[in-house]
Order: sequence, then structure tokens, then C-alpha cells
Amino acid sequence: MAAADLEPSDTTSLAHDAELLTRSVREAGQLALSLFGTDLRRWTKGVSSPVSEADIAVNDLLESQLRAATPEYGWLSEESVDDEARLGKRRVWIVDPIDGTRNYLGGKEDWCVSVALVEDAAPILAAVFVPVTDEFFFAARGQGTTRNGEIVSASAGTALDLSRVAGPKPLVEKLVSGSTRIELHPRIGSLALRLCRVAHGALDAAFAGGQSRDWDLAAAHLIVQEANGKMTALSGDTILYNRRDVAHGVLVAAGLDRHAEIVTHFRDASKL
Repeated sequence: MAAADLEPSDTTSLAHDAELLTRSVREAGQLALSLFGTDLRRWTKGVSSPVSEADIAVNDLLESQLRAATPEYGWLSEESVDDEARLGKRRVWIVDPIDGTRNYLGGKEDWCVSVALVEDAAPILAAVFVPVTDEFFFAARGQGTTRNGEIVSASAGTALDLSRVAGPKPLVEKLVSGSTRIELHPRIGSLALRLCRVAHGALDAAFAGGQSRDWDLAAAHLIVQEANGKMTALSGDTILYNRRDVAHGVLVAAGLDRHAEIVTHFRDASKL
């Protein structure tokens, strides 16, 4: 159901949620920025995923603001214990308090706060805030994408300048013949930010490897989609959110025509 097809009560609710999302993500970003470069307690989650007290503080702020205002919605965050009650909710907040924690702790600028509101497995509102560069990406389903209030769009066409393609090197290299020397785009440590760079035309395409989760993707997905782009599995299959298993395989984001070209390229390559 597109935004124009929503019932009046849903439209009012979505406008309220958009204001809430914008305010909360900006405040969360400012909190993260205030702690950036300070001596933070840090530890490792799982095998090698870094976490710091800043991640937890930002998560707590977002949860207190978003959940308090929308208690009927579900919640899924990288830094919260998963509550499978979310599976029975039509609308769910999907949150990455600091996407790119390794870069954040390393004093680099490519990290962000990333939050989406998902309805029936698809994102309908999204905000990604990059505090160090003061970039705020926002998208609402059917209403386009803005970067600092200005409408943005993914780059058009099908040509592939690999210096404008970001992602794991083995994936990017598969876009050309094995003997071709390519210039890789510098690595962008935050996956959400890497994908958002497609939305405003700074990149022509971006890949996500097979280790991404809902919270890495949901906000950037809508931001790309509303910027005349497309983001799917490498097979072209639709990405669904708020499932029991929140892991995803290899994904690609690009402008509509270029996305179709890349998906076709990999489909054809798989037949060889």
C-alpha cells in the first residue's frame, strides 16, 4: 500500500512517526558525537563485533524515545536482546545505534545512526544521520529521499565505473573480466552509509556481503528505493524484514537501470 493509499488515520500516524524519528535520530547522533573520540569502555560481542558504551547509550536513548511514543510497535535493535513479540507486530522499529562501530572507535568519520520503521516486512520510514559530516538522509515511502532537506537521486544509466562501486573486493571484481585491472573505491566502513552514498549519486552501486542484518539495511534500503534506485538480493529477490532470521545474503543497490544490469550480469555468470 503506497503512501497515497493510506487511510487518513494511518497518514496522520505516519506523519507523527516521521517527526518522532527525525527528532530522535538527530538527538541520538548528537549524543554519539559528544562521546566520539573519548575514552570509552569497549568489548567484543560474538566472534569479533566491537561494542562500546556509546552504542549502548545511543540505543537506550532511541529506545526510550521511540518505544515510549509508540508502545504498540515492535522493536529490533543490534544492541537490544531480541524479543520475538516483534514478529506479531505490523509495525516495527529497526535500529542500528551506531553503524560502523569499528570506525567510530577508530576515530574515523564513516559511521552513522540508522533507524527504519518497517510495516508488513517493508520499510516505510527511514533516517540515517552521519554526525561528523552533518548529513541527514530521510525517506518516507512514496515521498522521495532527502539529504539535508534536498531531494536526491541515484545516478542514472547502466555504465559501470568501478571506482564508483563500493563493496567487498571479490564481488566488485566479478563485474569485469578476470584480467582487467580495476581501481577500487575506498572502503566505507558503515554499510548503511555505503548504501546511502548510492542514493545521492556519490556511488553508482554498492554491494553488501553475506553477513548483514536487518539493522544494517532497512533504513538505507528505503533511502535508496525512494531515490529512484533499487536494492535487492544479488538474485534480484526482494529483501524482507522483521523475520525470525534477520540475516541476509549478498545484496546490491544501484539506480534502477544499473541495478537491472548488475543482477542480469550475475545471473548470466552463474549459468556458465
